[in-house]
Amino acid sequence: MIATSLRNGTSSCSESKDLPYDLTNRGYGKDGVKFLHVSRDGPVHSIHEFDIKIHIKLNSIKEHTEAENSDIVDSDALKNMMCILGKIHGVEGPEKFALMIVKKTLDQYSHVDEVSMHVETYPWQRIRQEVSKDNYQLHNHAFIFAPTALRYCDVIMKRNDMKPTIISGFKGLRLLKTTKSSFMNFIDDEYRTTPELPDRILSTIAEGAWEYSDIENVDFKQLWEKVRDTVASSFAGDPVVGTTSTSTQRTAYLAVKQVLDDLPQVALMSLTLPNRHYNNFDTRPFQKLVPGENNDVFIPLDKPYGIVHAQLARKDLKSHF
Repeated sequence: MIATSLRNGTSSCSESKDLPYDLTNRGYGKDGVKFLHVSRDGPVHSIHEFDIKIHIKLNSIKEHTEAENSDIVDSDALKNMMCILGKIHGVEGPEKFALMIVKKTLDQYSHVDEVSMHVETYPWQRIRQEVSKDNYQLHNHAFIFAPTALRYCDVIMKRNDMKPTIISGFKGLRLLKTTKSSFMNFIDDEYRTTPELPDRILSTIAEGAWEYSDIENVDFKQLWEKVRDTVASSFAGDPVVGTTSTSTQRTAYLAVKQVLDDLPQVALMSLTLPNRHYNNFDTRPFQKLVPGENNDVFIPLDKPYGIVHAQLARKDLKSHF
């Protein structure tokens, strides 16, 4: 969701009043910036690898309307700024890194009105090695790519409102449970083909994003992990008996509600749950080989798929979603 306010239509720029059309939105930047930072604390090394987009909006439009380039900041300069500031200040995580870059861009270029960054984090984890029976040690400088979910953030800052908007999120969180999910009592008309499903496999590839009620003293990494784990725990329920899902809609709502209940730092959260269907393999033609009903072998379906989203916010919240 890079640069929500940058890409959405806005009121026309005052400089376009003498033009044949209103220039209702504009901006430019650099996409696909690859960045790896290595922090060395003696023999123990830590890494952050990012895929970055940075977009800016200038306070004039002459680069568009007059073929006048004197205010254009070269997008390579923005890329180089990231590398230099990373070298000077180090990297704690995507949110704080992006916040540092957007602030520096506004400080460096007085004619830039708005800066937006989208940062995706590569999920590197230390390689764990067994040193004795039931005893493991994390490697000092070797890592494994372990994508349980992709972490990302968006940071937006405007010159006329120097309070930054920080949005954190995850993509690609695969969840599945083999029971305690039903879909019953929905509209039955001439177009319906889906049968009543008293017990089914429920699977999804969840995407979530949230804004913060307060960004002071937030441990962004720890909070991201808590949100991810809360969504997974709400989906699964008690480890022995689970929890009942009457619909994907209900599952999405309860997961987001649990995040807001447990984490006061989260002001608003949106969750999208595509319904990745698994159909029973039809064994009726093979009754001599496998008599009876089949509830063991399933065929995953790729497309089409249902999709559900829910967004909950605390009362009286002004959001950038």
